[in-house]
Amino acid sequence: MAVVLVVDDEVGIATLLEDVLQDEGHRVLTASNGRQALDRIATERPDLILSDFMMPVMDGAALVSALSASPDLTDIPVILMSSLPEAAIAERCNGHAAFLRKPFNIFDVVETVAKLIPDAGGPADPEQ
Repeated sequence: MAVVLVVDDEVGIATLLEDVLQDEGHRVLTASNGRQALDRIATERPDLILSDFMMPVMDGAALVSALSASPDLTDIPVILMSSLPEAAIAERCNGHAAFLRKPFNIFDVVETVAKLIPDAGGPADPEQ
């Protein structure tokens, strides 16, 4: 069972993702912005982070940057989500493992998570 941190200021989206990921067998933590996410990570390290790109207080780009700056956290894969096109996100942020365009297809979320977490159905060996 993987620990997934969902970071989104839209409660409905965070709740939907929490429910879907729990149904997939994951334990889900939530935060409403990047600052809260870093606080959650300080108490419990997730295996994967799904983060909205545009949020108050600390956005997804700042969260990815903070994770990249910490040697202990740089290996946590981050999936960024946004209604902006992927190219626009790539211009403003790098270091994330995947991108999901909002509104997303929930099956795409499950598939992307499975690819990035070995015990969620992806390869156990990163060399595969």
